[in-house]
Amino acid sequence: MPKLNQIIAVEKGVKSKSLQDINAAQHKVQKPALLAGISRTYQPKDEEGEQLPPESTRVQVKAEDVLREMSASLTRLFDVTATKDWANCTARADVVVDGRTLVADVPVSYLLFLEKQLTELHAFVKKLPVLDAAEAWALDPSTDWWKTDPVRTIRTKKVPRNHVKAEATEKHPAQVEVYYEDVPIGYWTTVKFSGALPARRVNELVERVEKLQQAVKFAREEANGAEVTDQRVGDAVFGYLFA
Repeated sequence: MPKLNQIIAVEKGVKSKSLQDINAAQHKVQKPALLAGISRTYQPKDEEGEQLPPESTRVQVKAEDVLREMSASLTRLFDVTATKDWANCTARADVVVDGRTLVADVPVSYLLFLEKQLTELHAFVKKLPVLDAAEAWALDPSTDWWKTDPVRTIRTKKVPRNHVKAEATEKHPAQVEVYYEDVPIGYWTTVKFSGALPARRVNELVERVEKLQQAVKFAREEANGAEVTDQRVGDAVFGYLFA
């Protein structure tokens, strides 16, 4: 008996061929000249008249033949698709991570859904904000935020000072240069807070998602390895449509 993954493997090719066959059929029946034929002979009015050869054009396309060809192509598509869909109703597998069954007896269609969702979740988790590695962070129980240790810094103010370069004399005034000196006037005590995550936590989440992704892929492969029963739907459908 064929397996579900074998049916899935050929489905794309069957779909492609059926589409080509349908397009070819539409092309044939939309050209009136291919469906038309004619036969005519010439007889002069009297025996001395000009003799002309008969003319004929054969019918190149019969609509019934086109229907039979298209029916044969679509019957294969209908059967392959039915076989896959019938099998998808019964093909199931467990999602197992580190020996633990997270979800049991999961249908193939849901495993495909899980794969798509986990791909998006993986991208989201990898972009989670991470705490600045240049700081030392600790969890504050009162706020449930991360915070740093207090850092005390001096606040200064520029105060003008006079520097006498030359004392005054009887003939010249004193030469004084003004400069500014930073004078401490207070202290800032700073504590930084953050709602980001430690890099360790983000890496842990990414690893969990990736493990689950791998488990879902294994489960899908296992489910797709289930044996299938060939379905014969096409004959019934086209036997009714084009009988």
